[in-house]
Amino acid sequence: MDVGLKRELEDKVRAGERLTREDGIALYESDDLAWLGGLAHEVRTRKNGDVVHFNVNRHLNMTNVCTASCAYCSFQRKPGEKDAYTMRIEEAVRLAKAMENENLTELHIVNGLHPNLPWRYYPRSLSELKKALPNVSLKAFTATEIHHFETISGLSASEILDELIDAGLESLTGGGAEIFDWEVRQHIVDHRTHWEDWSRIHRLAHEKGLKTPCTMLYGHIEQPRHRVDHVLRLRELQDETGGFQVFIPLRYQHDFVDMKDGKVRNRLQARTQMATGAEALKTFAVSRLLFDNVPHVKVFWVMHGVQTAQLALQHGADDMDGSVVEYKITHDADNYGTPNKLTREDLLDLIRDAGFRPVERNTRYEIIREYDGPDPERRESPQPMRV
Repeated sequence: MDVGLKRELEDKVRAGERLTREDGIALYESDDLAWLGGLAHEVRTRKNGDVVHFNVNRHLNMTNVCTASCAYCSFQRKPGEKDAYTMRIEEAVRLAKAMENENLTELHIVNGLHPNLPWRYYPRSLSELKKALPNVSLKAFTATEIHHFETISGLSASEILDELIDAGLESLTGGGAEIFDWEVRQHIVDHRTHWEDWSRIHRLAHEKGLKTPCTMLYGHIEQPRHRVDHVLRLRELQDETGGFQVFIPLRYQHDFVDMKDGKVRNRLQARTQMATGAEALKTFAVSRLLFDNVPHVKVFWVMHGVQTAQLALQHGADDMDGSVVEYKITHDADNYGTPNKLTREDLLDLIRDAGFRPVERNTRYEIIREYDGPDPERRESPQPMRV
């Protein structure tokens, strides 16, 4: 990158001036990762200090049966396939209750688009889960699922959200976003929820007082300009509603696990390579710099690997997600034994080891407990990059 342009971008960031589409593309073209990371770290420090947030959550996928066959997805199964499953509500409650003993604060629920389950299954599921776990926040359903519920119920998204909120819903999930630009989306998504409906549903959720996450699936067939476009669409919607709490870049995965049944459902992997660690860190840094009106950027360690997740905390991220167990959508993020569970103590150690101060939060980003940071008496104690 030209020295003059680098200085101009630094000045804009430090003055709090909004970056443009052209600025975002220029940042991706830079090969100076240390400079990018340092600049993003300045922004995350300005917003969140030396804190890294985390929560104690569990993922629950009540069915993997799905009408869609998205090109990147290894989770979906068709009715009648050997390992297709759909939980009875009582079974979902039993599994959720079994997770309760670790001071759980959030249950994260995402499902396939089941062709035959009735609409009433979904609010009743939330109602029964909330009854069983009254102190646990229910973060459930993608905008794609809400759009699907419109089809099977005949209700509007507004009516659907009202019923789900009455049943205990506290937040939508951020999934279904992938990449919004149609140039890419038409090749990777096999359902009818695109930017217009995804944004409509999150806008409605925000109008009803819900705070929601937003995501981006990167590292497949998209180009950096598509990532920039994706973030700018979300930034514009955030200007309008202020309802996004956190942005979550999700690293696209090859199918390392589900292919064990002999079927490779991920149709992209024959012509793609997963993003390298350096590309992941660049994506976090540029996202933090562009998405100036979202409070938090989260690194989902399951999809990045633990070490890359720690490094992302030095490149703009300030949230390390939670102590996920049984994450079925993707797993084994780098094919090198990434765990599917981190305890609270594991997260505390990882955050301190990266040089930050852990803060446990709930779904609404309200602080539950603050912990001590790295021991300053240890000579080898890590420290965040200086700002």
